[in-house]
Amino acid sequence: MKTPNKFLPWLPYAVALLPLAAGLSWISSGFAHLASLPSFSVLLTVAAGLFGLTWRILRPEQPPRWLAWLTGAAVLLRLLMGVVWLLALPAGGYDTDVQQAGYIMQDAFNRDQAAWQLAQSETPLLHAFQGYSHTDQYGGLLFLSAGVYRYLGGAEHQPLMVLVLAAAVSGLAVAYTWAFARRTLGPRVAHWAACGVALYPEAVLLGSSQMREAFTVCVLPLALYALLRCREKLSAASLALLLVPLGLTAALTTAFIPSLLGTLALVFLAIERWPWLRNRKVWLGVLAAGLGALLFFLLFDEGELWLVQAAQWQVYVSANASGWVAREFERLPLGAQIPFLVSYGVLRPLLPAALTAGGPLIWTVIGVWRALGWTVLLAFLLYAIYLVLRDRKWLEVPGALLLAVWATNILTSYRGGGDLWDNPRYRSAFASIQLILAAWAWVRSRERGDPWLHRAIGAAACLLVWFIPWYLRRYADFEWPLVDLHQVVGVGLATAGLYILSDWMRSNASPSS
Repeated sequence: MKTPNKFLPWLPYAVALLPLAAGLSWISSGFAHLASLPSFSVLLTVAAGLFGLTWRILRPEQPPRWLAWLTGAAVLLRLLMGVVWLLALPAGGYDTDVQQAGYIMQDAFNRDQAAWQLAQSETPLLHAFQGYSHTDQYGGLLFLSAGVYRYLGGAEHQPLMVLVLAAAVSGLAVAYTWAFARRTLGPRVAHWAACGVALYPEAVLLGSSQMREAFTVCVLPLALYALLRCREKLSAASLALLLVPLGLTAALTTAFIPSLLGTLALVFLAIERWPWLRNRKVWLGVLAAGLGALLFFLLFDEGELWLVQAAQWQVYVSANASGWVAREFERLPLGAQIPFLVSYGVLRPLLPAALTAGGPLIWTVIGVWRALGWTVLLAFLLYAIYLVLRDRKWLEVPGALLLAVWATNILTSYRGGGDLWDNPRYRSAFASIQLILAAWAWVRSRERGDPWLHRAIGAAACLLVWFIPWYLRRYADFEWPLVDLHQVVGVGLATAGLYILSDWMRSNASPSS
């Protein structure tokens, strides 16, 4: 009896890559030729190989077929959106070099242009880690992009080549998020978390750009899943699986390493039930390590603390970038400026601002899409705080993830100020655990019929509605009596409180009444 070839089931998928490679080659050349067909075929083969490797890694989890389809759809969605930016921005975006070249972000444009120049030169690619800090301060993505252009690119610069790899790795975050969530919080949470990562606007946006975050969004769930495998059985294979994301992080962005290691430590301690809470020697060690870390980060420079310098710089940048922020700073005491800026950064992108900002249609759609995604996710993350406290989950996995998420949100807002792009971009590396928490909150609310989720969403909507006319007053000829920010916030909170009170009274009313 003839043994079936184990590669035959994959043959239809391999054949399907050829028309996709032809389409990308044709689009990338400006609908002129298919000269880059072999290059795109190689890149798509690499992407397919990463997909197959992921399924081999996840074999112990017996991943369902729908997960494969969802992961593949996530990859294709990111690739499709990258093509949309390439074609639509020159026609419908702003008249800038970045958008006329089809890039949605300035950093992606600068790095990709530098990568193309490096690839065309005779300079060794390792110089990406040395003399290009103005375009990529870490060098890893510049090295990868230049390598693709040097060895697979032709005479034309074709940014879609790097995008194939970015979309593939970004989409694979869906599978690793599912695997980690399934082991720690169950299959229902894993299902919703995987769907969330596949569709979350910020993850899709960065996965469709030549950005580091397209890769780091996959690093965290992979590292968390590898941690579970190492805890289950410490072997060379499981240890290698853990070292891969750590190595990628070191090459792409060393700034992410402390957050990654901190999240891994929190999750590990939560799974082990925080055994060190019962050991005084460990408490002393943790305290010493914390003091050492504090001394390390509080670096002195000409008599000023690094953290203070960073805060002062963000205040300066934000005040000069926005007249409204500058006016708010004038009204606030000096000690309240940083908390205000951090809170403002956590809220960005804000939905009312996106709805009223105006500009080209494509940017209005992008702005509303991003802001809607973050607004909904933020409501779930706030509700997750309530759940963790109510159910006393602060020493379990949900509590550890919540601590990591909010520490990151606050820290990135502190470093990014109120910037519309930096804050969401920095947060995106934690999109997997943010969406795991949101999925956990959703499942818990459905299991218990908890009314506080819809109350939280309704209260947030009540607050945000008051910001729409306030923003219209700023961007259009629209008269509105509420001018000061504290007035808008006060009225919004009062409306939210009334909504919660009325819903509570209605739900607690006796049937006879």
